[in-house]
Amino acid sequence: MRSPSPLALNNGVTMERLGFGLYKVPPKDADVLVSTALGEGYRRFDTAAMYGNEVGVGRALGGAIGDAARYNSDTGGSGESLHTLAREDLFVTTKVWNDDHGYDSTLRAFDTSISNLGLDYVDLYLIHWPCAERGLFVETYKALETLYREGKVRAIGVSNFQPGHLDELMQKAEVVPAVNQIELHPWLQQSRLRLLHQQLGIATEAWSPLGRGQVLADPAIVALAEKYHRTPAQIILRWHLQLGNLVIPKASSAARIKENHEVFDFELDAADMDGMAGLERHHRTGSHPDNVK
Repeated sequence: MRSPSPLALNNGVTMERLGFGLYKVPPKDADVLVSTALGEGYRRFDTAAMYGNEVGVGRALGGAIGDAARYNSDTGGSGESLHTLAREDLFVTTKVWNDDHGYDSTLRAFDTSISNLGLDYVDLYLIHWPCAERGLFVETYKALETLYREGKVRAIGVSNFQPGHLDELMQKAEVVPAVNQIELHPWLQQSRLRLLHQQLGIATEAWSPLGRGQVLADPAIVALAEKYHRTPAQIILRWHLQLGNLVIPKASSAARIKENHEVFDFELDAADMDGMAGLERHHRTGSHPDNVK
């Protein structure tokens, strides 16, 4: 079942609200998991240079669009296509890593990523972390703007940017970021950032949308799962979607990949959405952006 309401970004590019996240997916598993996700109806995939799995992601996507042969000589892929899609059916995000901040370094990093993916363009390119102490994220973003103007990416944005980072960027950016990808789940709801995003026209995308599994055992969520005859993960993903968040859960099994995609045929009522708002703990499962150098 596909998302009934793709989100239009601030430049008019549309993307499905639910995607498949590739964080901590081993390179050797990326091909199979992406192919499985494609079979379940996922069309949006989120990877990064740091994940080390761009080649596997690209091999699976290349097979799906009938271009698998280009990967065989380089990666030993089988070249067997799951089914044939058009490139336009897919939405691919990748990110520039911290070590590659800077204008020229970012352009080189993009060339490496697009070669690894085996694609002619990327749909969304993000700065992975601001690394504010280096003082290079504005220069790095200028490189993203160049890639955008050259048509090598359809949209650009940032990840893990806090309000102060966005304020500094907006003073010098020519293109408003389309997306800010941040840790966001019921125990870390990021209300201030989400409001700022709304004011600036930036879409909010949630990484670690299930709190790395920690939130699944929250008694309130377990109770909602019983009420709606769903799993805790489905309750949380539905909550994200109803808030308007973009969301990219990772899954390592076919069953979980399927489960995470079956969230479009029910809704949480208003009272339960209000109850979910009360689960805020300001609890991070990952690093605070100010601590990432």
